[in-house]
Amino acid sequence: MSAAIASLVSYGSDSDSENESESNTSVEKVNPVDTDATAHLKPLQSESSMSLAVLNSAPEVAVKEAVETGIHLDPALKEVTYNPTYETMFAPEFGPMNPFKSQQMAAPRNMLSGYAEPAHVNDFMFEQQRRTFSSYGYALDPSVDTHESSSNTYIGAVEEAEKHKGLTVFESGLKKSQKRKKVKGGDAGEIDNYLGPWAKYADEKDVAKPTEDEQKELDEITAKRQKKGRNEDDAPSEEKTILHVKDMYDYQGRSYLHVPQDVGINLRSADAPDKCYLPKKQIHVWSGHTKGVSAIRLFPNSGHLLLSCSMDCKIKVNKLISKAVRDICFNNTGTQFLSAAYDRYIKLWDSETGQCISHFTNRKVPYCVKFNPDEDKQNLLVAGMSDKKIVQWDIRTGEVVQEYDRHLGAVNTITFVDENRRFVSTSDDKSLRVWEWDIPVDFKYIAEPSMHSMPAVTLSPNGKWLACQSMDNQILIFGAQNRFRLNKKKVFKGHMVAGYACQVDFSPDMSYVVSGDADGKLNIWDWKTTKLYHRIKAHDKVCISALWHPHETSKVITCGWDGQIKLWD
Repeated sequence: MSAAIASLVSYGSDSDSENESESNTSVEKVNPVDTDATAHLKPLQSESSMSLAVLNSAPEVAVKEAVETGIHLDPALKEVTYNPTYETMFAPEFGPMNPFKSQQMAAPRNMLSGYAEPAHVNDFMFEQQRRTFSSYGYALDPSVDTHESSSNTYIGAVEEAEKHKGLTVFESGLKKSQKRKKVKGGDAGEIDNYLGPWAKYADEKDVAKPTEDEQKELDEITAKRQKKGRNEDDAPSEEKTILHVKDMYDYQGRSYLHVPQDVGINLRSADAPDKCYLPKKQIHVWSGHTKGVSAIRLFPNSGHLLLSCSMDCKIKVNKLISKAVRDICFNNTGTQFLSAAYDRYIKLWDSETGQCISHFTNRKVPYCVKFNPDEDKQNLLVAGMSDKKIVQWDIRTGEVVQEYDRHLGAVNTITFVDENRRFVSTSDDKSLRVWEWDIPVDFKYIAEPSMHSMPAVTLSPNGKWLACQSMDNQILIFGAQNRFRLNKKKVFKGHMVAGYACQVDFSPDMSYVVSGDADGKLNIWDWKTTKLYHRIKAHDKVCISALWHPHETSKVITCGWDGQIKLWD
């Protein structure tokens, strides 16, 4: 350190004396008093210690009196952590304005939609004015503190307010009408003359006459019906029978109803075949009908005769009805059968002679008809009608003996179960109901939101299952004993039947399930696996029914809307 100071001193001493004297004289001329101003020009003193001066290099700026130097608050702040003064709270905003803000955006607001002025209104008054505004279009102005109703105190539809005199929805401008008087009910002690609360009003009219407009509308409807000719003859049509065979009786005096014994199979046996097989080819065609066949039925027990009904108004071999035939049904012995047709008549026929024995009607179209299978109840029949009822007739008297009126749509099928003590019915109301015989209240009602209408139902040969053709292109299986539960493991799919009541049937040994479809095909499923085994093109139009012969191992009969009945083996 001392060496550095010595070098500085020597550096100062080497300078010319003349320059030093000139510089001294010049300094003295500028400021002889202020020695600090020329301190940096003087040589360092040769002392062992020295002190350094502290310099402030920041420039001094003059403060303008017009500029405020206080604390400013951000207008966007919602909370202040100290207690500001009045001047600080209401001081003007500083800084440049946003040039992109519209006038609406720049306006002061304390909520998202604008500025809401504080108003003290209780809940009832607020709800009253809100409902009045939504109903009538006007309401009281909450910013005007006055009790006088004038045009200035309302907002919205001021004219409506003046018209209604400022009434709210809770105020009524109309006076309450007088209560209608009733006819005096008499003395409660007299039971026959006492009316009580069921008495009529004094000004009540018993007969209601249509107005002029209603009368004109009724006249137009009546005229249209008369033009369309809806006044049908109530009398049943005349029946005719044609015998197509040469002789009704053979050389032994037996009619064609006699069960043959020379066909290579025992048709009188009550046992089903041990094993059934799939039919493969067509072996016969019956083409007697000229229009679509609607139903076929085999002769009871033996199955050696086939009964068919058609849209050509024929029941083969009987020509009988003026309208298309919907359903047919044999009795237990096969000596008689029932027919249900669109002429609204159910007719009982003699199977041998083809003569009509009797007819029944309730002026509605019968959709299905069945004999009671019990031997002691063969005189009773039930029919599902288009007016949502199941009607029960006694053949001997021709009178209605019972009505089952619980369905909400036309009744499509009737199937007897549980040793004929009960029967199951399906309807257009997409439900399945189970009835005790002769009790007009259903004890089981099955209807699910996912269910569809089931216009064809068949009981299995063992009497344990009901096969129902559902309109969602499925065959559903319900238990036919006790609970009638849906068997979710047995669902047969793969055919198209939506819109058609295609009849389902089982093979005698319960190995297969058969059904027609809308494409005219015969579909065969395996009962255990529900797999679609075979499909045969059987008819050109809808294949409406398929029957498996009860004594044959592989013979199936089909009928379709092409008017043909075919036998497959």
